[in-house]
Amino acid sequence: MGRLSNLRIVDPVLTALAVGYMNAQLVADQLMPFVAVEKEGGKIPLFGKEHFKLYNTERALRAKSNRISPEDVGSVDVAMDEHDLEYPIDYREDAESAYPLQARGTNIVVEGIRLRHERMVADMAQNPANYGAGNKITLAGASCWSDPASDPEGVISDAKAAIRAKIVKEPNTMVIGYDTWRLLKKHPQLKAILSDTRPRLVQIADLKEIFEIENIVVGRAVQANDAGVTSDIWGDTAVLAYVPGAGSSPRSPYEPSFGYTLRKKGQPVVDTRTEDGKVELIRNTDIFRPFLLGADAGYLVSNTRA
Repeated sequence: MGRLSNLRIVDPVLTALAVGYMNAQLVADQLMPFVAVEKEGGKIPLFGKEHFKLYNTERALRAKSNRISPEDVGSVDVAMDEHDLEYPIDYREDAESAYPLQARGTNIVVEGIRLRHERMVADMAQNPANYGAGNKITLAGASCWSDPASDPEGVISDAKAAIRAKIVKEPNTMVIGYDTWRLLKKHPQLKAILSDTRPRLVQIADLKEIFEIENIVVGRAVQANDAGVTSDIWGDTAVLAYVPGAGSSPRSPYEPSFGYTLRKKGQPVVDTRTEDGKVELIRNTDIFRPFLLGADAGYLVSNTRA
């Protein structure tokens, strides 16, 4: 029985908690949504203009079909990573606890891996080296949004036009760092556009109307190092991207997008096992990796605060 008690047992209830986990503070999946794939390795296409191009599809009577001239398709090798965290519960803690420790442990290990995912996506999306010269801007001096005379609407309008010129579609998603959000909600130029005489802050709904972007979210996630010092995961940036909306059918990595997080089908999984008969271990396993697949479908605004 000693060996059997140490075997991995998948817990369907705790796994359901992990699969249904939501945290409004985490926004990485707005830029690189999760897509389930069968295998941990393989190849997927990089997206170029061909995937966004508008074709003439009308055909005259007895005319030849409208044939596409395929472009060379780039691809990226897929190799996912296993992410794993476990939480210990002593049998004495479990007996004395006034709340379900298994559910709490599940939340902690799921949160830990999702925060790691947030960091990975934020690092990719906020790295200027991942964008072409026409798909990024570093603000400086009076153009920084901390300057009351700066023009955030003009910057975003130019960013949208840059993406549209590359992929024939405007961005539908924008992630702004918490510091950037603090600047925008008080910005006098945005308040002036609203033509609102009330002394109020600009709301996210207002930004959606001003910038004409349907999905705008604030990256509020914070990380702490071993010394307990906290820092923002999303900096003084704004990331614009075209990301297909979540429809009724499952997402596919072959649908053009700024990026995806490829996740092995059936993940995440929460299992429990007992160590030495006295400590129950709640373990979360997730296999995934985010990929920036269509840099032309994104735009990075950096250094919003001078």
